[in-house]
Amino acid sequence: MKDIILLVFSLGIILMGAEIFTNGIEWLGKRLRLGEGAVGSILAAVGTALPETMIPIMAILSQSDTGGHDVGIGAILGAPFMLGTLALFVVGISVLLFRRHNRSMNIKPKVMLRDLKFFLIVYSLAIIASFLPSHSLKLFTILILIGAYLTYVYETIKSSHGEVDFNEDLPPCYFARRCKEPRLIIILGQIVVALLIIVVGAKMFIDSVQEVAWSAGIPVFVLTLIITPVATELPEKFNSILWVRRGKDTLAMGNITGAMVFQSSVIPALGIALTPWVLEPLALASALLVLASAGLQYVFLLRNRTLYPAGLLFGGVFYAVFIFLVVKGY
Repeated sequence: MKDIILLVFSLGIILMGAEIFTNGIEWLGKRLRLGEGAVGSILAAVGTALPETMIPIMAILSQSDTGGHDVGIGAILGAPFMLGTLALFVVGISVLLFRRHNRSMNIKPKVMLRDLKFFLIVYSLAIIASFLPSHSLKLFTILILIGAYLTYVYETIKSSHGEVDFNEDLPPCYFARRCKEPRLIIILGQIVVALLIIVVGAKMFIDSVQEVAWSAGIPVFVLTLIITPVATELPEKFNSILWVRRGKDTLAMGNITGAMVFQSSVIPALGIALTPWVLEPLALASALLVLASAGLQYVFLLRNRTLYPAGLLFGGVFYAVFIFLVVKGY
């Protein structure tokens, strides 16, 4: 019970740090005068992906044993899996509840096609890397993954020129609530403090999740793959729900697909660099399921030039298949 309480407490610390970090990142984007595409799909996506990034780094670096690698790989694969399945399902349900119809969503197909295309390519490459015969060849894929993400960032920033800034309703900067235009040094200071909070929470999480898994007889990888992304992705899902309610479907979907690109390129690159990067059958199953889920949405976009909320519900089907495999296998 003590370990469970510590696990929940550590997740709370991580989420608090992520919230502070995301707020600071959004204000940084505003100060740098970036368009909504760059802020939503890059800066906000990186901010909400930070907990999943810090947990595997802390786990792999602080614990060189198999348990640390299991926590790291579980967190690395869990984030894109949750985003490409459960998060899409949540957005689809939200649209149906708020609008009570299955009409086409108000999205920019070019933005969604770009995000999903990058995700399908880079994540497939990351999974293929696990089958390469030598670690030297695996390390070569790191350059490709990082290069692909930098290309994505360039294209996103380039296409965001001329967009209407969505930061007019941005909450006050947490470290300067009474200031309408906080100084850059304050914004950067908030980001640094948030990073430190997340590091502390990540270390607590790593220790407690392994204790809970060993006590319950559950493989550490399974617990990390399921629990970590659900908890750390809550702010991201909540933002998407709010944007759906306001009719900003491109922001709602871009907040998810932009994070998918980051978490399928940069974070797997860390896993390849710091671990043997050998995926167990269940890990491979989660990767194939999310590729199928994202691929299905890509096909819908190519055919219809839009997305429908009912189509997003298929993400829940792929997630349910994975849970079935977990229950059946363990």
